[in-house]
Amino acid sequence: MKRFAHALFNGLFILSVMIAGGAPAAAHDARFYKVRLQAPSAPQEHLGPPPGISGQGNLRFRVLFTAAHLPEAAQAVLMKAHGGFAVDRRPGKGETYFALPGAGILQISADFQRIRLLPTAPEMKNVNLHGTTIWYDKKGRPFLVFPSNDAGKVFTTTLDGKLVDTLNAPTDDDVFEYPEIHDYFLGGGNFAPTGVAYLDGLYYITTGYSNLDYVLTARIIQTNPFNAMWNDLAFGGKGDAPTQFRTAHGITLVPGTKQFDISDRPHSEIKRFTRYGHYLGTLKMPSGSLPCDIDYLGHYAVVAALDGPDPSRGAPIYILEDGKLVSTIDPKDDLGLKNFKHIHNAVLRKVNNKLYIIVQAWNPGDFAILEQVTD
Repeated sequence: MKRFAHALFNGLFILSVMIAGGAPAAAHDARFYKVRLQAPSAPQEHLGPPPGISGQGNLRFRVLFTAAHLPEAAQAVLMKAHGGFAVDRRPGKGETYFALPGAGILQISADFQRIRLLPTAPEMKNVNLHGTTIWYDKKGRPFLVFPSNDAGKVFTTTLDGKLVDTLNAPTDDDVFEYPEIHDYFLGGGNFAPTGVAYLDGLYYITTGYSNLDYVLTARIIQTNPFNAMWNDLAFGGKGDAPTQFRTAHGITLVPGTKQFDISDRPHSEIKRFTRYGHYLGTLKMPSGSLPCDIDYLGHYAVVAALDGPDPSRGAPIYILEDGKLVSTIDPKDDLGLKNFKHIHNAVLRKVNNKLYIIVQAWNPGDFAILEQVTD
């Protein structure tokens, strides 16, 4: 039995090994490991938790901070929120970064007490930055990368907000391993990146808001001065096969591995791929949940859901422990966060042995920090 390197899939899969090989995932033949994963256990029935508390077991949460904790300039544009968070998890750090169109890049302090706006380049400030990822080059220098779905660009900055690179949409001069990608851009197809992950000198970029829906890659040639260019590796494509997506939304590097988890939103699935684009397996979330992204912290993972199995309620936040769904948080109905009809992104923090969730809503936009209830 093949073991995945992260606990999300431990004990949750039934392997059907067909023919092990190195064929591209999009080849649609049997030359890869096909994995069928058991769905996580169903969320517990909503029993009406104590007022102001949501979740089950020892993973119950209450509101620590609302959007009132944001700078005034951020509060003024919060309704436009449509992005994601990145946590600097290096020892002694803990700052969290995100962006709001019209305000720019924001930094949340490690102790949550201060949220400040960073100087942001004009070409970034007024466009939607759909996600945020932090990464480090070979010398340990940190960078932030922001995919802009409406500008059709990928921006890279330093942690103080300085723009160091703008990766423009591919053109028909760029070479990819699948001719349909070249033909797509030759025909004027739109480029709408929704997520970016980094691994060993490559950006992996989801394009779920475009008709393309491939994961594209770009190579970081150097970081001082910064230079990136499109790379030929690509995988996915729009469709219903296990190797394809209907909307490849968020992409996350699984900690301690060289594998990626990609949320296939309309299918309510999170799919795992190798660094070469070989399909490994699928984690099925509750039907109708429309997962936007997944974030890991130790044995835990948090999944932001755009909707939920019951559309009459607010969207849930799912918490998994070692791959098992153990707590479902309802910010709208249980915690009174009325704008949290749709959850767009959430990340986990642990401070003084207590878990926190930084979460963002969409349409309308909103923001909150939730605190684990331990008493």
